Order: sequence, then structure tokens, then C-alpha cells
Amino acid sequence: MIILTKIRCKMKRKILLIIILLIPFNVLATELTGMHFTNAIVYDMTDNVVRYELNADEETSIASLTKIMTTIVSIEKIKDFNDEVTYTSKMDSLVDEEASIAGLKIGEKYTYDDLIYASILPSGADATTALAISLYGSVDNFVKEMNNYANKLDMKHTHFINVTGMEVEGHYSTCEDLLKLLKYAFNNEKFKEAYTSKSHTLSNGQTVYSTVIAYSGGNDVSRILGSKTGFTYNAGRCISLYFTSNGHEYLAITLGAPSNSSTIHVVDALNLIDFLDDNYSLVKIVEKNSFNKQIKVKDSNIAMYKVSNDNEVVKYLENDYDKNKVVIKYEGEDELSFLDKENDKIGKINYYYDGKLLASEDVILDVAIKPSIPKLLVSYWYIVLIFILLTFLMYKIIRRKLRRKRRKKAYV
Repeated sequence: MIILTKIRCKMKRKILLIIILLIPFNVLATELTGMHFTNAIVYDMTDNVVRYELNADEETSIASLTKIMTTIVSIEKIKDFNDEVTYTSKMDSLVDEEASIAGLKIGEKYTYDDLIYASILPSGADATTALAISLYGSVDNFVKEMNNYANKLDMKHTHFINVTGMEVEGHYSTCEDLLKLLKYAFNNEKFKEAYTSKSHTLSNGQTVYSTVIAYSGGNDVSRILGSKTGFTYNAGRCISLYFTSNGHEYLAITLGAPSNSSTIHVVDALNLIDFLDDNYSLVKIVEKNSFNKQIKVKDSNIAMYKVSNDNEVVKYLENDYDKNKVVIKYEGEDELSFLDKENDKIGKINYYYDGKLLASEDVILDVAIKPSIPKLLVSYWYIVLIFILLTFLMYKIIRRKLRRKRRKKAYV
């Protein structure tokens, strides 16, 4: 029954791959084609925005990308990275025969620092097993902590069964959840140091290498600044990576590339970097003083005040961005007067692209507005009239009183 289930899963996956390869992928207004993954997410760390996603919320197998969680859980538990762990036959017996290993030797001692690098770079299941048992007493206890982390990081579509990513029912995640995990892990300098290494020499003199080199197929992988790969027949070829493009830092995760090529996920990653290089850049979307708005000034020495942008707006967008989607809005006072003082903030200019706020600029009153007596008299004529009438009335009342006083004095 289990064998039939696996066969059906493989058949479904092949059918899905054929369908996916016939569908063009879109990155905003720019078309991304020729990729082989079934699930992906590309995150711009610099602008804190997802640039591309494909089935990013779909629960699926993640293979050895599991070890991202294994590694960060271990790092945050370790007190001293120079402490040593003896690799035992019990640890070795728990490593699946088909799992990738770092080549740890039974009876030999390794520092925790060794085990971290051996877990991330060569994707060593022997290293992750040693970490789990030495830090939490058992693999089961360690897996519980992995799931606790998943809950803490709001990875709602993730569940772990083991520390290696070997295929088993109930062990899954999504690109969105893995991105949450990778963003969290990148805040840890030790994790980032290991993740961005291509090789590392252990304390016993053994050198371990990143799997991205093994799966490079002779391609130059120097643009991939950090990575963790993964593979099972059900998960396909998977990769998470860190890179830069046109001055922006990126994290990306792709899953489900065909299993029949050992390099296809790395080639996809390199093509993705090239795509961003060629299609995204800093573009000037607003020229200085290109936005002008007249605001009415009431009862003052000037009739109108001109609001304009003091700065140009440069943003990282696709080269063929739609200029019609750039919207500039003034939001602030729609009428001024002499009561508004020079250097007061009277509003702001907001710059939007495709409905999303890109930048804001404060509008500061840069002139001294003075009252205009003639305009005040015109605007408040009724108050002036009332004042005149009241003055005239008071005059009449006072004059009448004075007359009465004079008459009284005359009779005396």
C-alpha cells in the first residue's frame, strides 16, 4: 500500500511538472520563463517586499531545507561552540542509508562549531543527528523543539517529523514559511556565517564543502553568496539562497525542480539572479519640481501658495515599469492664511506605484505670510459693519447722557 502511494505521488508530480513547464511565470509586469521549479518565493530584503512567488503557500516536501531549522535551533541552544561531542555508534545507527552525510567518524570528537558547518554545508545528516542527541537527549525531543520554533515563527503550514528532511508523511512546509524561517535565522550572525560559507575546515583537519559547489555542474556559483540545497525524489531538487542584485539583498527559495538533473535547481537559481540583474534597477520615477499644486491663501499678502516636490524619487523597480501606475498625491491643508507660520509643516507629498506607497516628502511653508488689511475688510465686512453700528450706537448713548447732565446743571 505504501509503495502504491509513493508511485501515485511520483506520477502526480510528473504530470504537475509538465503542466507547470507550459505556464509562463510573471514577476509583476516582467515575464520570467524557462524555470523548472513548482514552488518559489523571491524576497527583496532591501525593500522588504516579495518580488516573485509561485505556489508559495502550498504545503509540500522540503527535503534537506529542513536543516535550516535544525541548525538555528541548535545554534540558539549551544552555550559554547568549542565544547566537544563524541560521535557515537548510536548516533550513526539513526542516520538513514540514503541521507547525505558529512563523513563523521564513530568515536571521534567534534566541536559544536564543527557540527554546525557539517550540517549546513555538506548537508550532513550525521551532524544534525549528533546535534539533536547531544543538545536535547533524543531526536524526538529535538523535533518537538523544531515544531515549537515553527509555532513561534507563525509557520502555520509547517510540520517536522525528523531533523534531516528525509521523506516521511507529515513532514512538510511551504515557501512562505521557509522564508519566515530564513529571515529569522539570518538575524543570527553564527547562522549567517555558516550559511554564507562555501567551505570550512573542521577541528580535525577535514574540510567540508557547500553542496551548491557539488551541484554546480561547472557553473560559476560565486553570485550565490549563501545556500542550502535539498533533494528527495518526492521533493525534487530544492534550494534556498542568498544573493545580491543591483545593490539589493535577496533571499529566495525554490522547490520541486525535476529529480533527473542534479544541477537544475542551481542553474535555475543562477538564471533567476541574471533575470533580476537584467530586468530590475533603480529608476527615476519622479523628477524634481515636476509636481505642482496651488493652495489658496486667505486674507493675506499672497493669493496662492505653490506646493512642489523638492526631491526626485528614485526607486528599485522593473525596467519596463508602467509609468501610468505612478501617482503623486498632496495630502495636507487645502487653504492657508497669515495664521500659518513660516517653517510650519502644512502637509506631505506621497508617491505611489501600483497603489503602494513608495515614498513621502514633508511640505514645509517656506514664506512668511502677512495679513492684508483690504482683504480682511472685504472678508469680514459684516464684522466691520457691526463694529461701526455698535460704535455709532455707543456714541448716541453717550451723547444722550451728556445732554441730560447739562440740563440738570441748568436747572440748578
